Amino acid sequence: MPDVDRAFDIETDLLVIGAGAAGMTAALVGALEGLQVTLCEKSDVVGGTTATSAGTVWIPGSRQSQRAGTPDTLETAKTYLAAILGAHATDERLETFLKAGPIVLDYLEQKTSVQFAAPPVHPDYKNLPGASIGGRALGAKPYDGRKLGADFGRIRPPRREFMVLGGMMVGKTDIPALLAPFRTWTNFTHVLGLLARHALDRTSYRRGTRLLMGNALVARLFADIIGAGVDLRFETALRELVREGDAVIGAVLKTSAGELAVRTRKGVVLATGGIGWSSELRERLFPDAARRYSLAPPSNSGDGILAGERADAVITRDLESPGLWMPVSVMTQDDGHVAVFPHIMLDRAKPGLLAVNKSGRRFVNEADSYHDFVAAMLRSNALAASTAPAHLVCDRSFIRDFGIGLVHPGTRNLERFLQAKYLIEGETIEALAKKIGVDGDELPQTIARYNRYAETGVDEDFGRGSSELNRFNGDPDTKPNPCLRSVGPGPYYAVAVWPSDLASSAGLRTDAAARVLARDGTVIPGLYAVGTDASSIFRGTYPGPGTMIGPAIVFGWCAAMDAAGGLRTYLG
Repeated sequence: MPDVDRAFDIETDLLVIGAGAAGMTAALVGALEGLQVTLCEKSDVVGGTTATSAGTVWIPGSRQSQRAGTPDTLETAKTYLAAILGAHATDERLETFLKAGPIVLDYLEQKTSVQFAAPPVHPDYKNLPGASIGGRALGAKPYDGRKLGADFGRIRPPRREFMVLGGMMVGKTDIPALLAPFRTWTNFTHVLGLLARHALDRTSYRRGTRLLMGNALVARLFADIIGAGVDLRFETALRELVREGDAVIGAVLKTSAGELAVRTRKGVVLATGGIGWSSELRERLFPDAARRYSLAPPSNSGDGILAGERADAVITRDLESPGLWMPVSVMTQDDGHVAVFPHIMLDRAKPGLLAVNKSGRRFVNEADSYHDFVAAMLRSNALAASTAPAHLVCDRSFIRDFGIGLVHPGTRNLERFLQAKYLIEGETIEALAKKIGVDGDELPQTIARYNRYAETGVDEDFGRGSSELNRFNGDPDTKPNPCLRSVGPGPYYAVAVWPSDLASSAGLRTDAAARVLARDGTVIPGLYAVGTDASSIFRGTYPGPGTMIGPAIVFGWCAAMDAAGGLRTYLG
């Protein structure tokens, strides 16, 4: 720990380290509350994991949900969380999150450009008492990146795999029109408008400026931070916290010009993105099978958590899971880019696809959340003993209708995917089983059993299609179950999927004001942790869409409010 007697290069009220959703919220709110704020970002762009996400926040009981006609109450949310968390549902951090969430949404709506809307249907991930079909998951409103001018280039772009035509963002509601542009006049005009806008963008920008989802949220926060006069420094990484006695009074940062020592009057906020690619933390906290891939930006390397530990903080470990998981498929593109595709919901819930482990058997309800899908992978006996992938299996008609992973719906020429060994083909089920290394007797039996369930509409093994989430992501034209249809004639195809972390849930132990706690349970004065640098209030479970970004924004607000002395004014 650097000596407190050292000379400081600059002094500020609040030092925020990390410019994802949590860090930018803390910096913005701090500035709005009259603090002098310095925001440091390790990379040369803002946004962190949020920029490549759906940008959804899970915040129950909001005025925005009432306005959208999908009202939700805190009492039903508490019922739902109690069913998930049991005795841990009384955690004071959870109480603060539920109380502060609607206040934070209104605060941002009234004082900033950060705007959210509640879609009519966006179901919770668990089929439990108190679950909601809509109203709790709110999406960031689209944003015109042209408003940022030259600063548009500072927004971390979405994953390349989720853009089309050299950088055009596509939302879920755009997909039907893009797949069938000539089916209706509405489809045609929508697609024409998208293409015209994108063509115009590419005359001046490296990618499209119609920003959606997480990119829109990040852009809104970034624009407001610029407007609020926050001292934003890129390529500035945390090296060490500085303490005076038990209190944190600043930090030493690494820049291209050398070290920068910052003294703080109100505190340091850690928002560096959690475990990320830190080999030390991954080996210490993650199961073997989940260490290979991460959807975190390369610059996320556990800096905040590790520095916090050195300052006497402690990582919360008694969680259901240390990570929030996502199944991913991997393909090396012709230009050498390694595409890591997150299987969020576009294929797994659709009828006619099943997932099998190394034994050739199903192991999960394929239409459940991505986190629950991978949790089942990690529990599967065949996978737990090895680092073998699971496989998504389908027939040719499935690819025609729905696509699979990187293979878009309607793709006729599959050769480049086959050549890259991303897509594996077998003329018969037995041949496919041999190619993917599963039992050639078991896989045909598994598919036959699945087909029987498709005929009856009832998945007797895993209940696929029985929840609102399953049906929402299925195919409404498939009856009687939108998530089940028979696997038909060959050829048959498989895509390997691996466990990956979307984010970490294991982080530093904090209190209800986002203050970091020492090993003895006392507050470390002057030190806050937000986002995935703090341990998850949901304890490694995944209640619904946005349950990572929702708390990140709420506790980013709490940290800044506490530092500014205004938290009790809002929360009592």
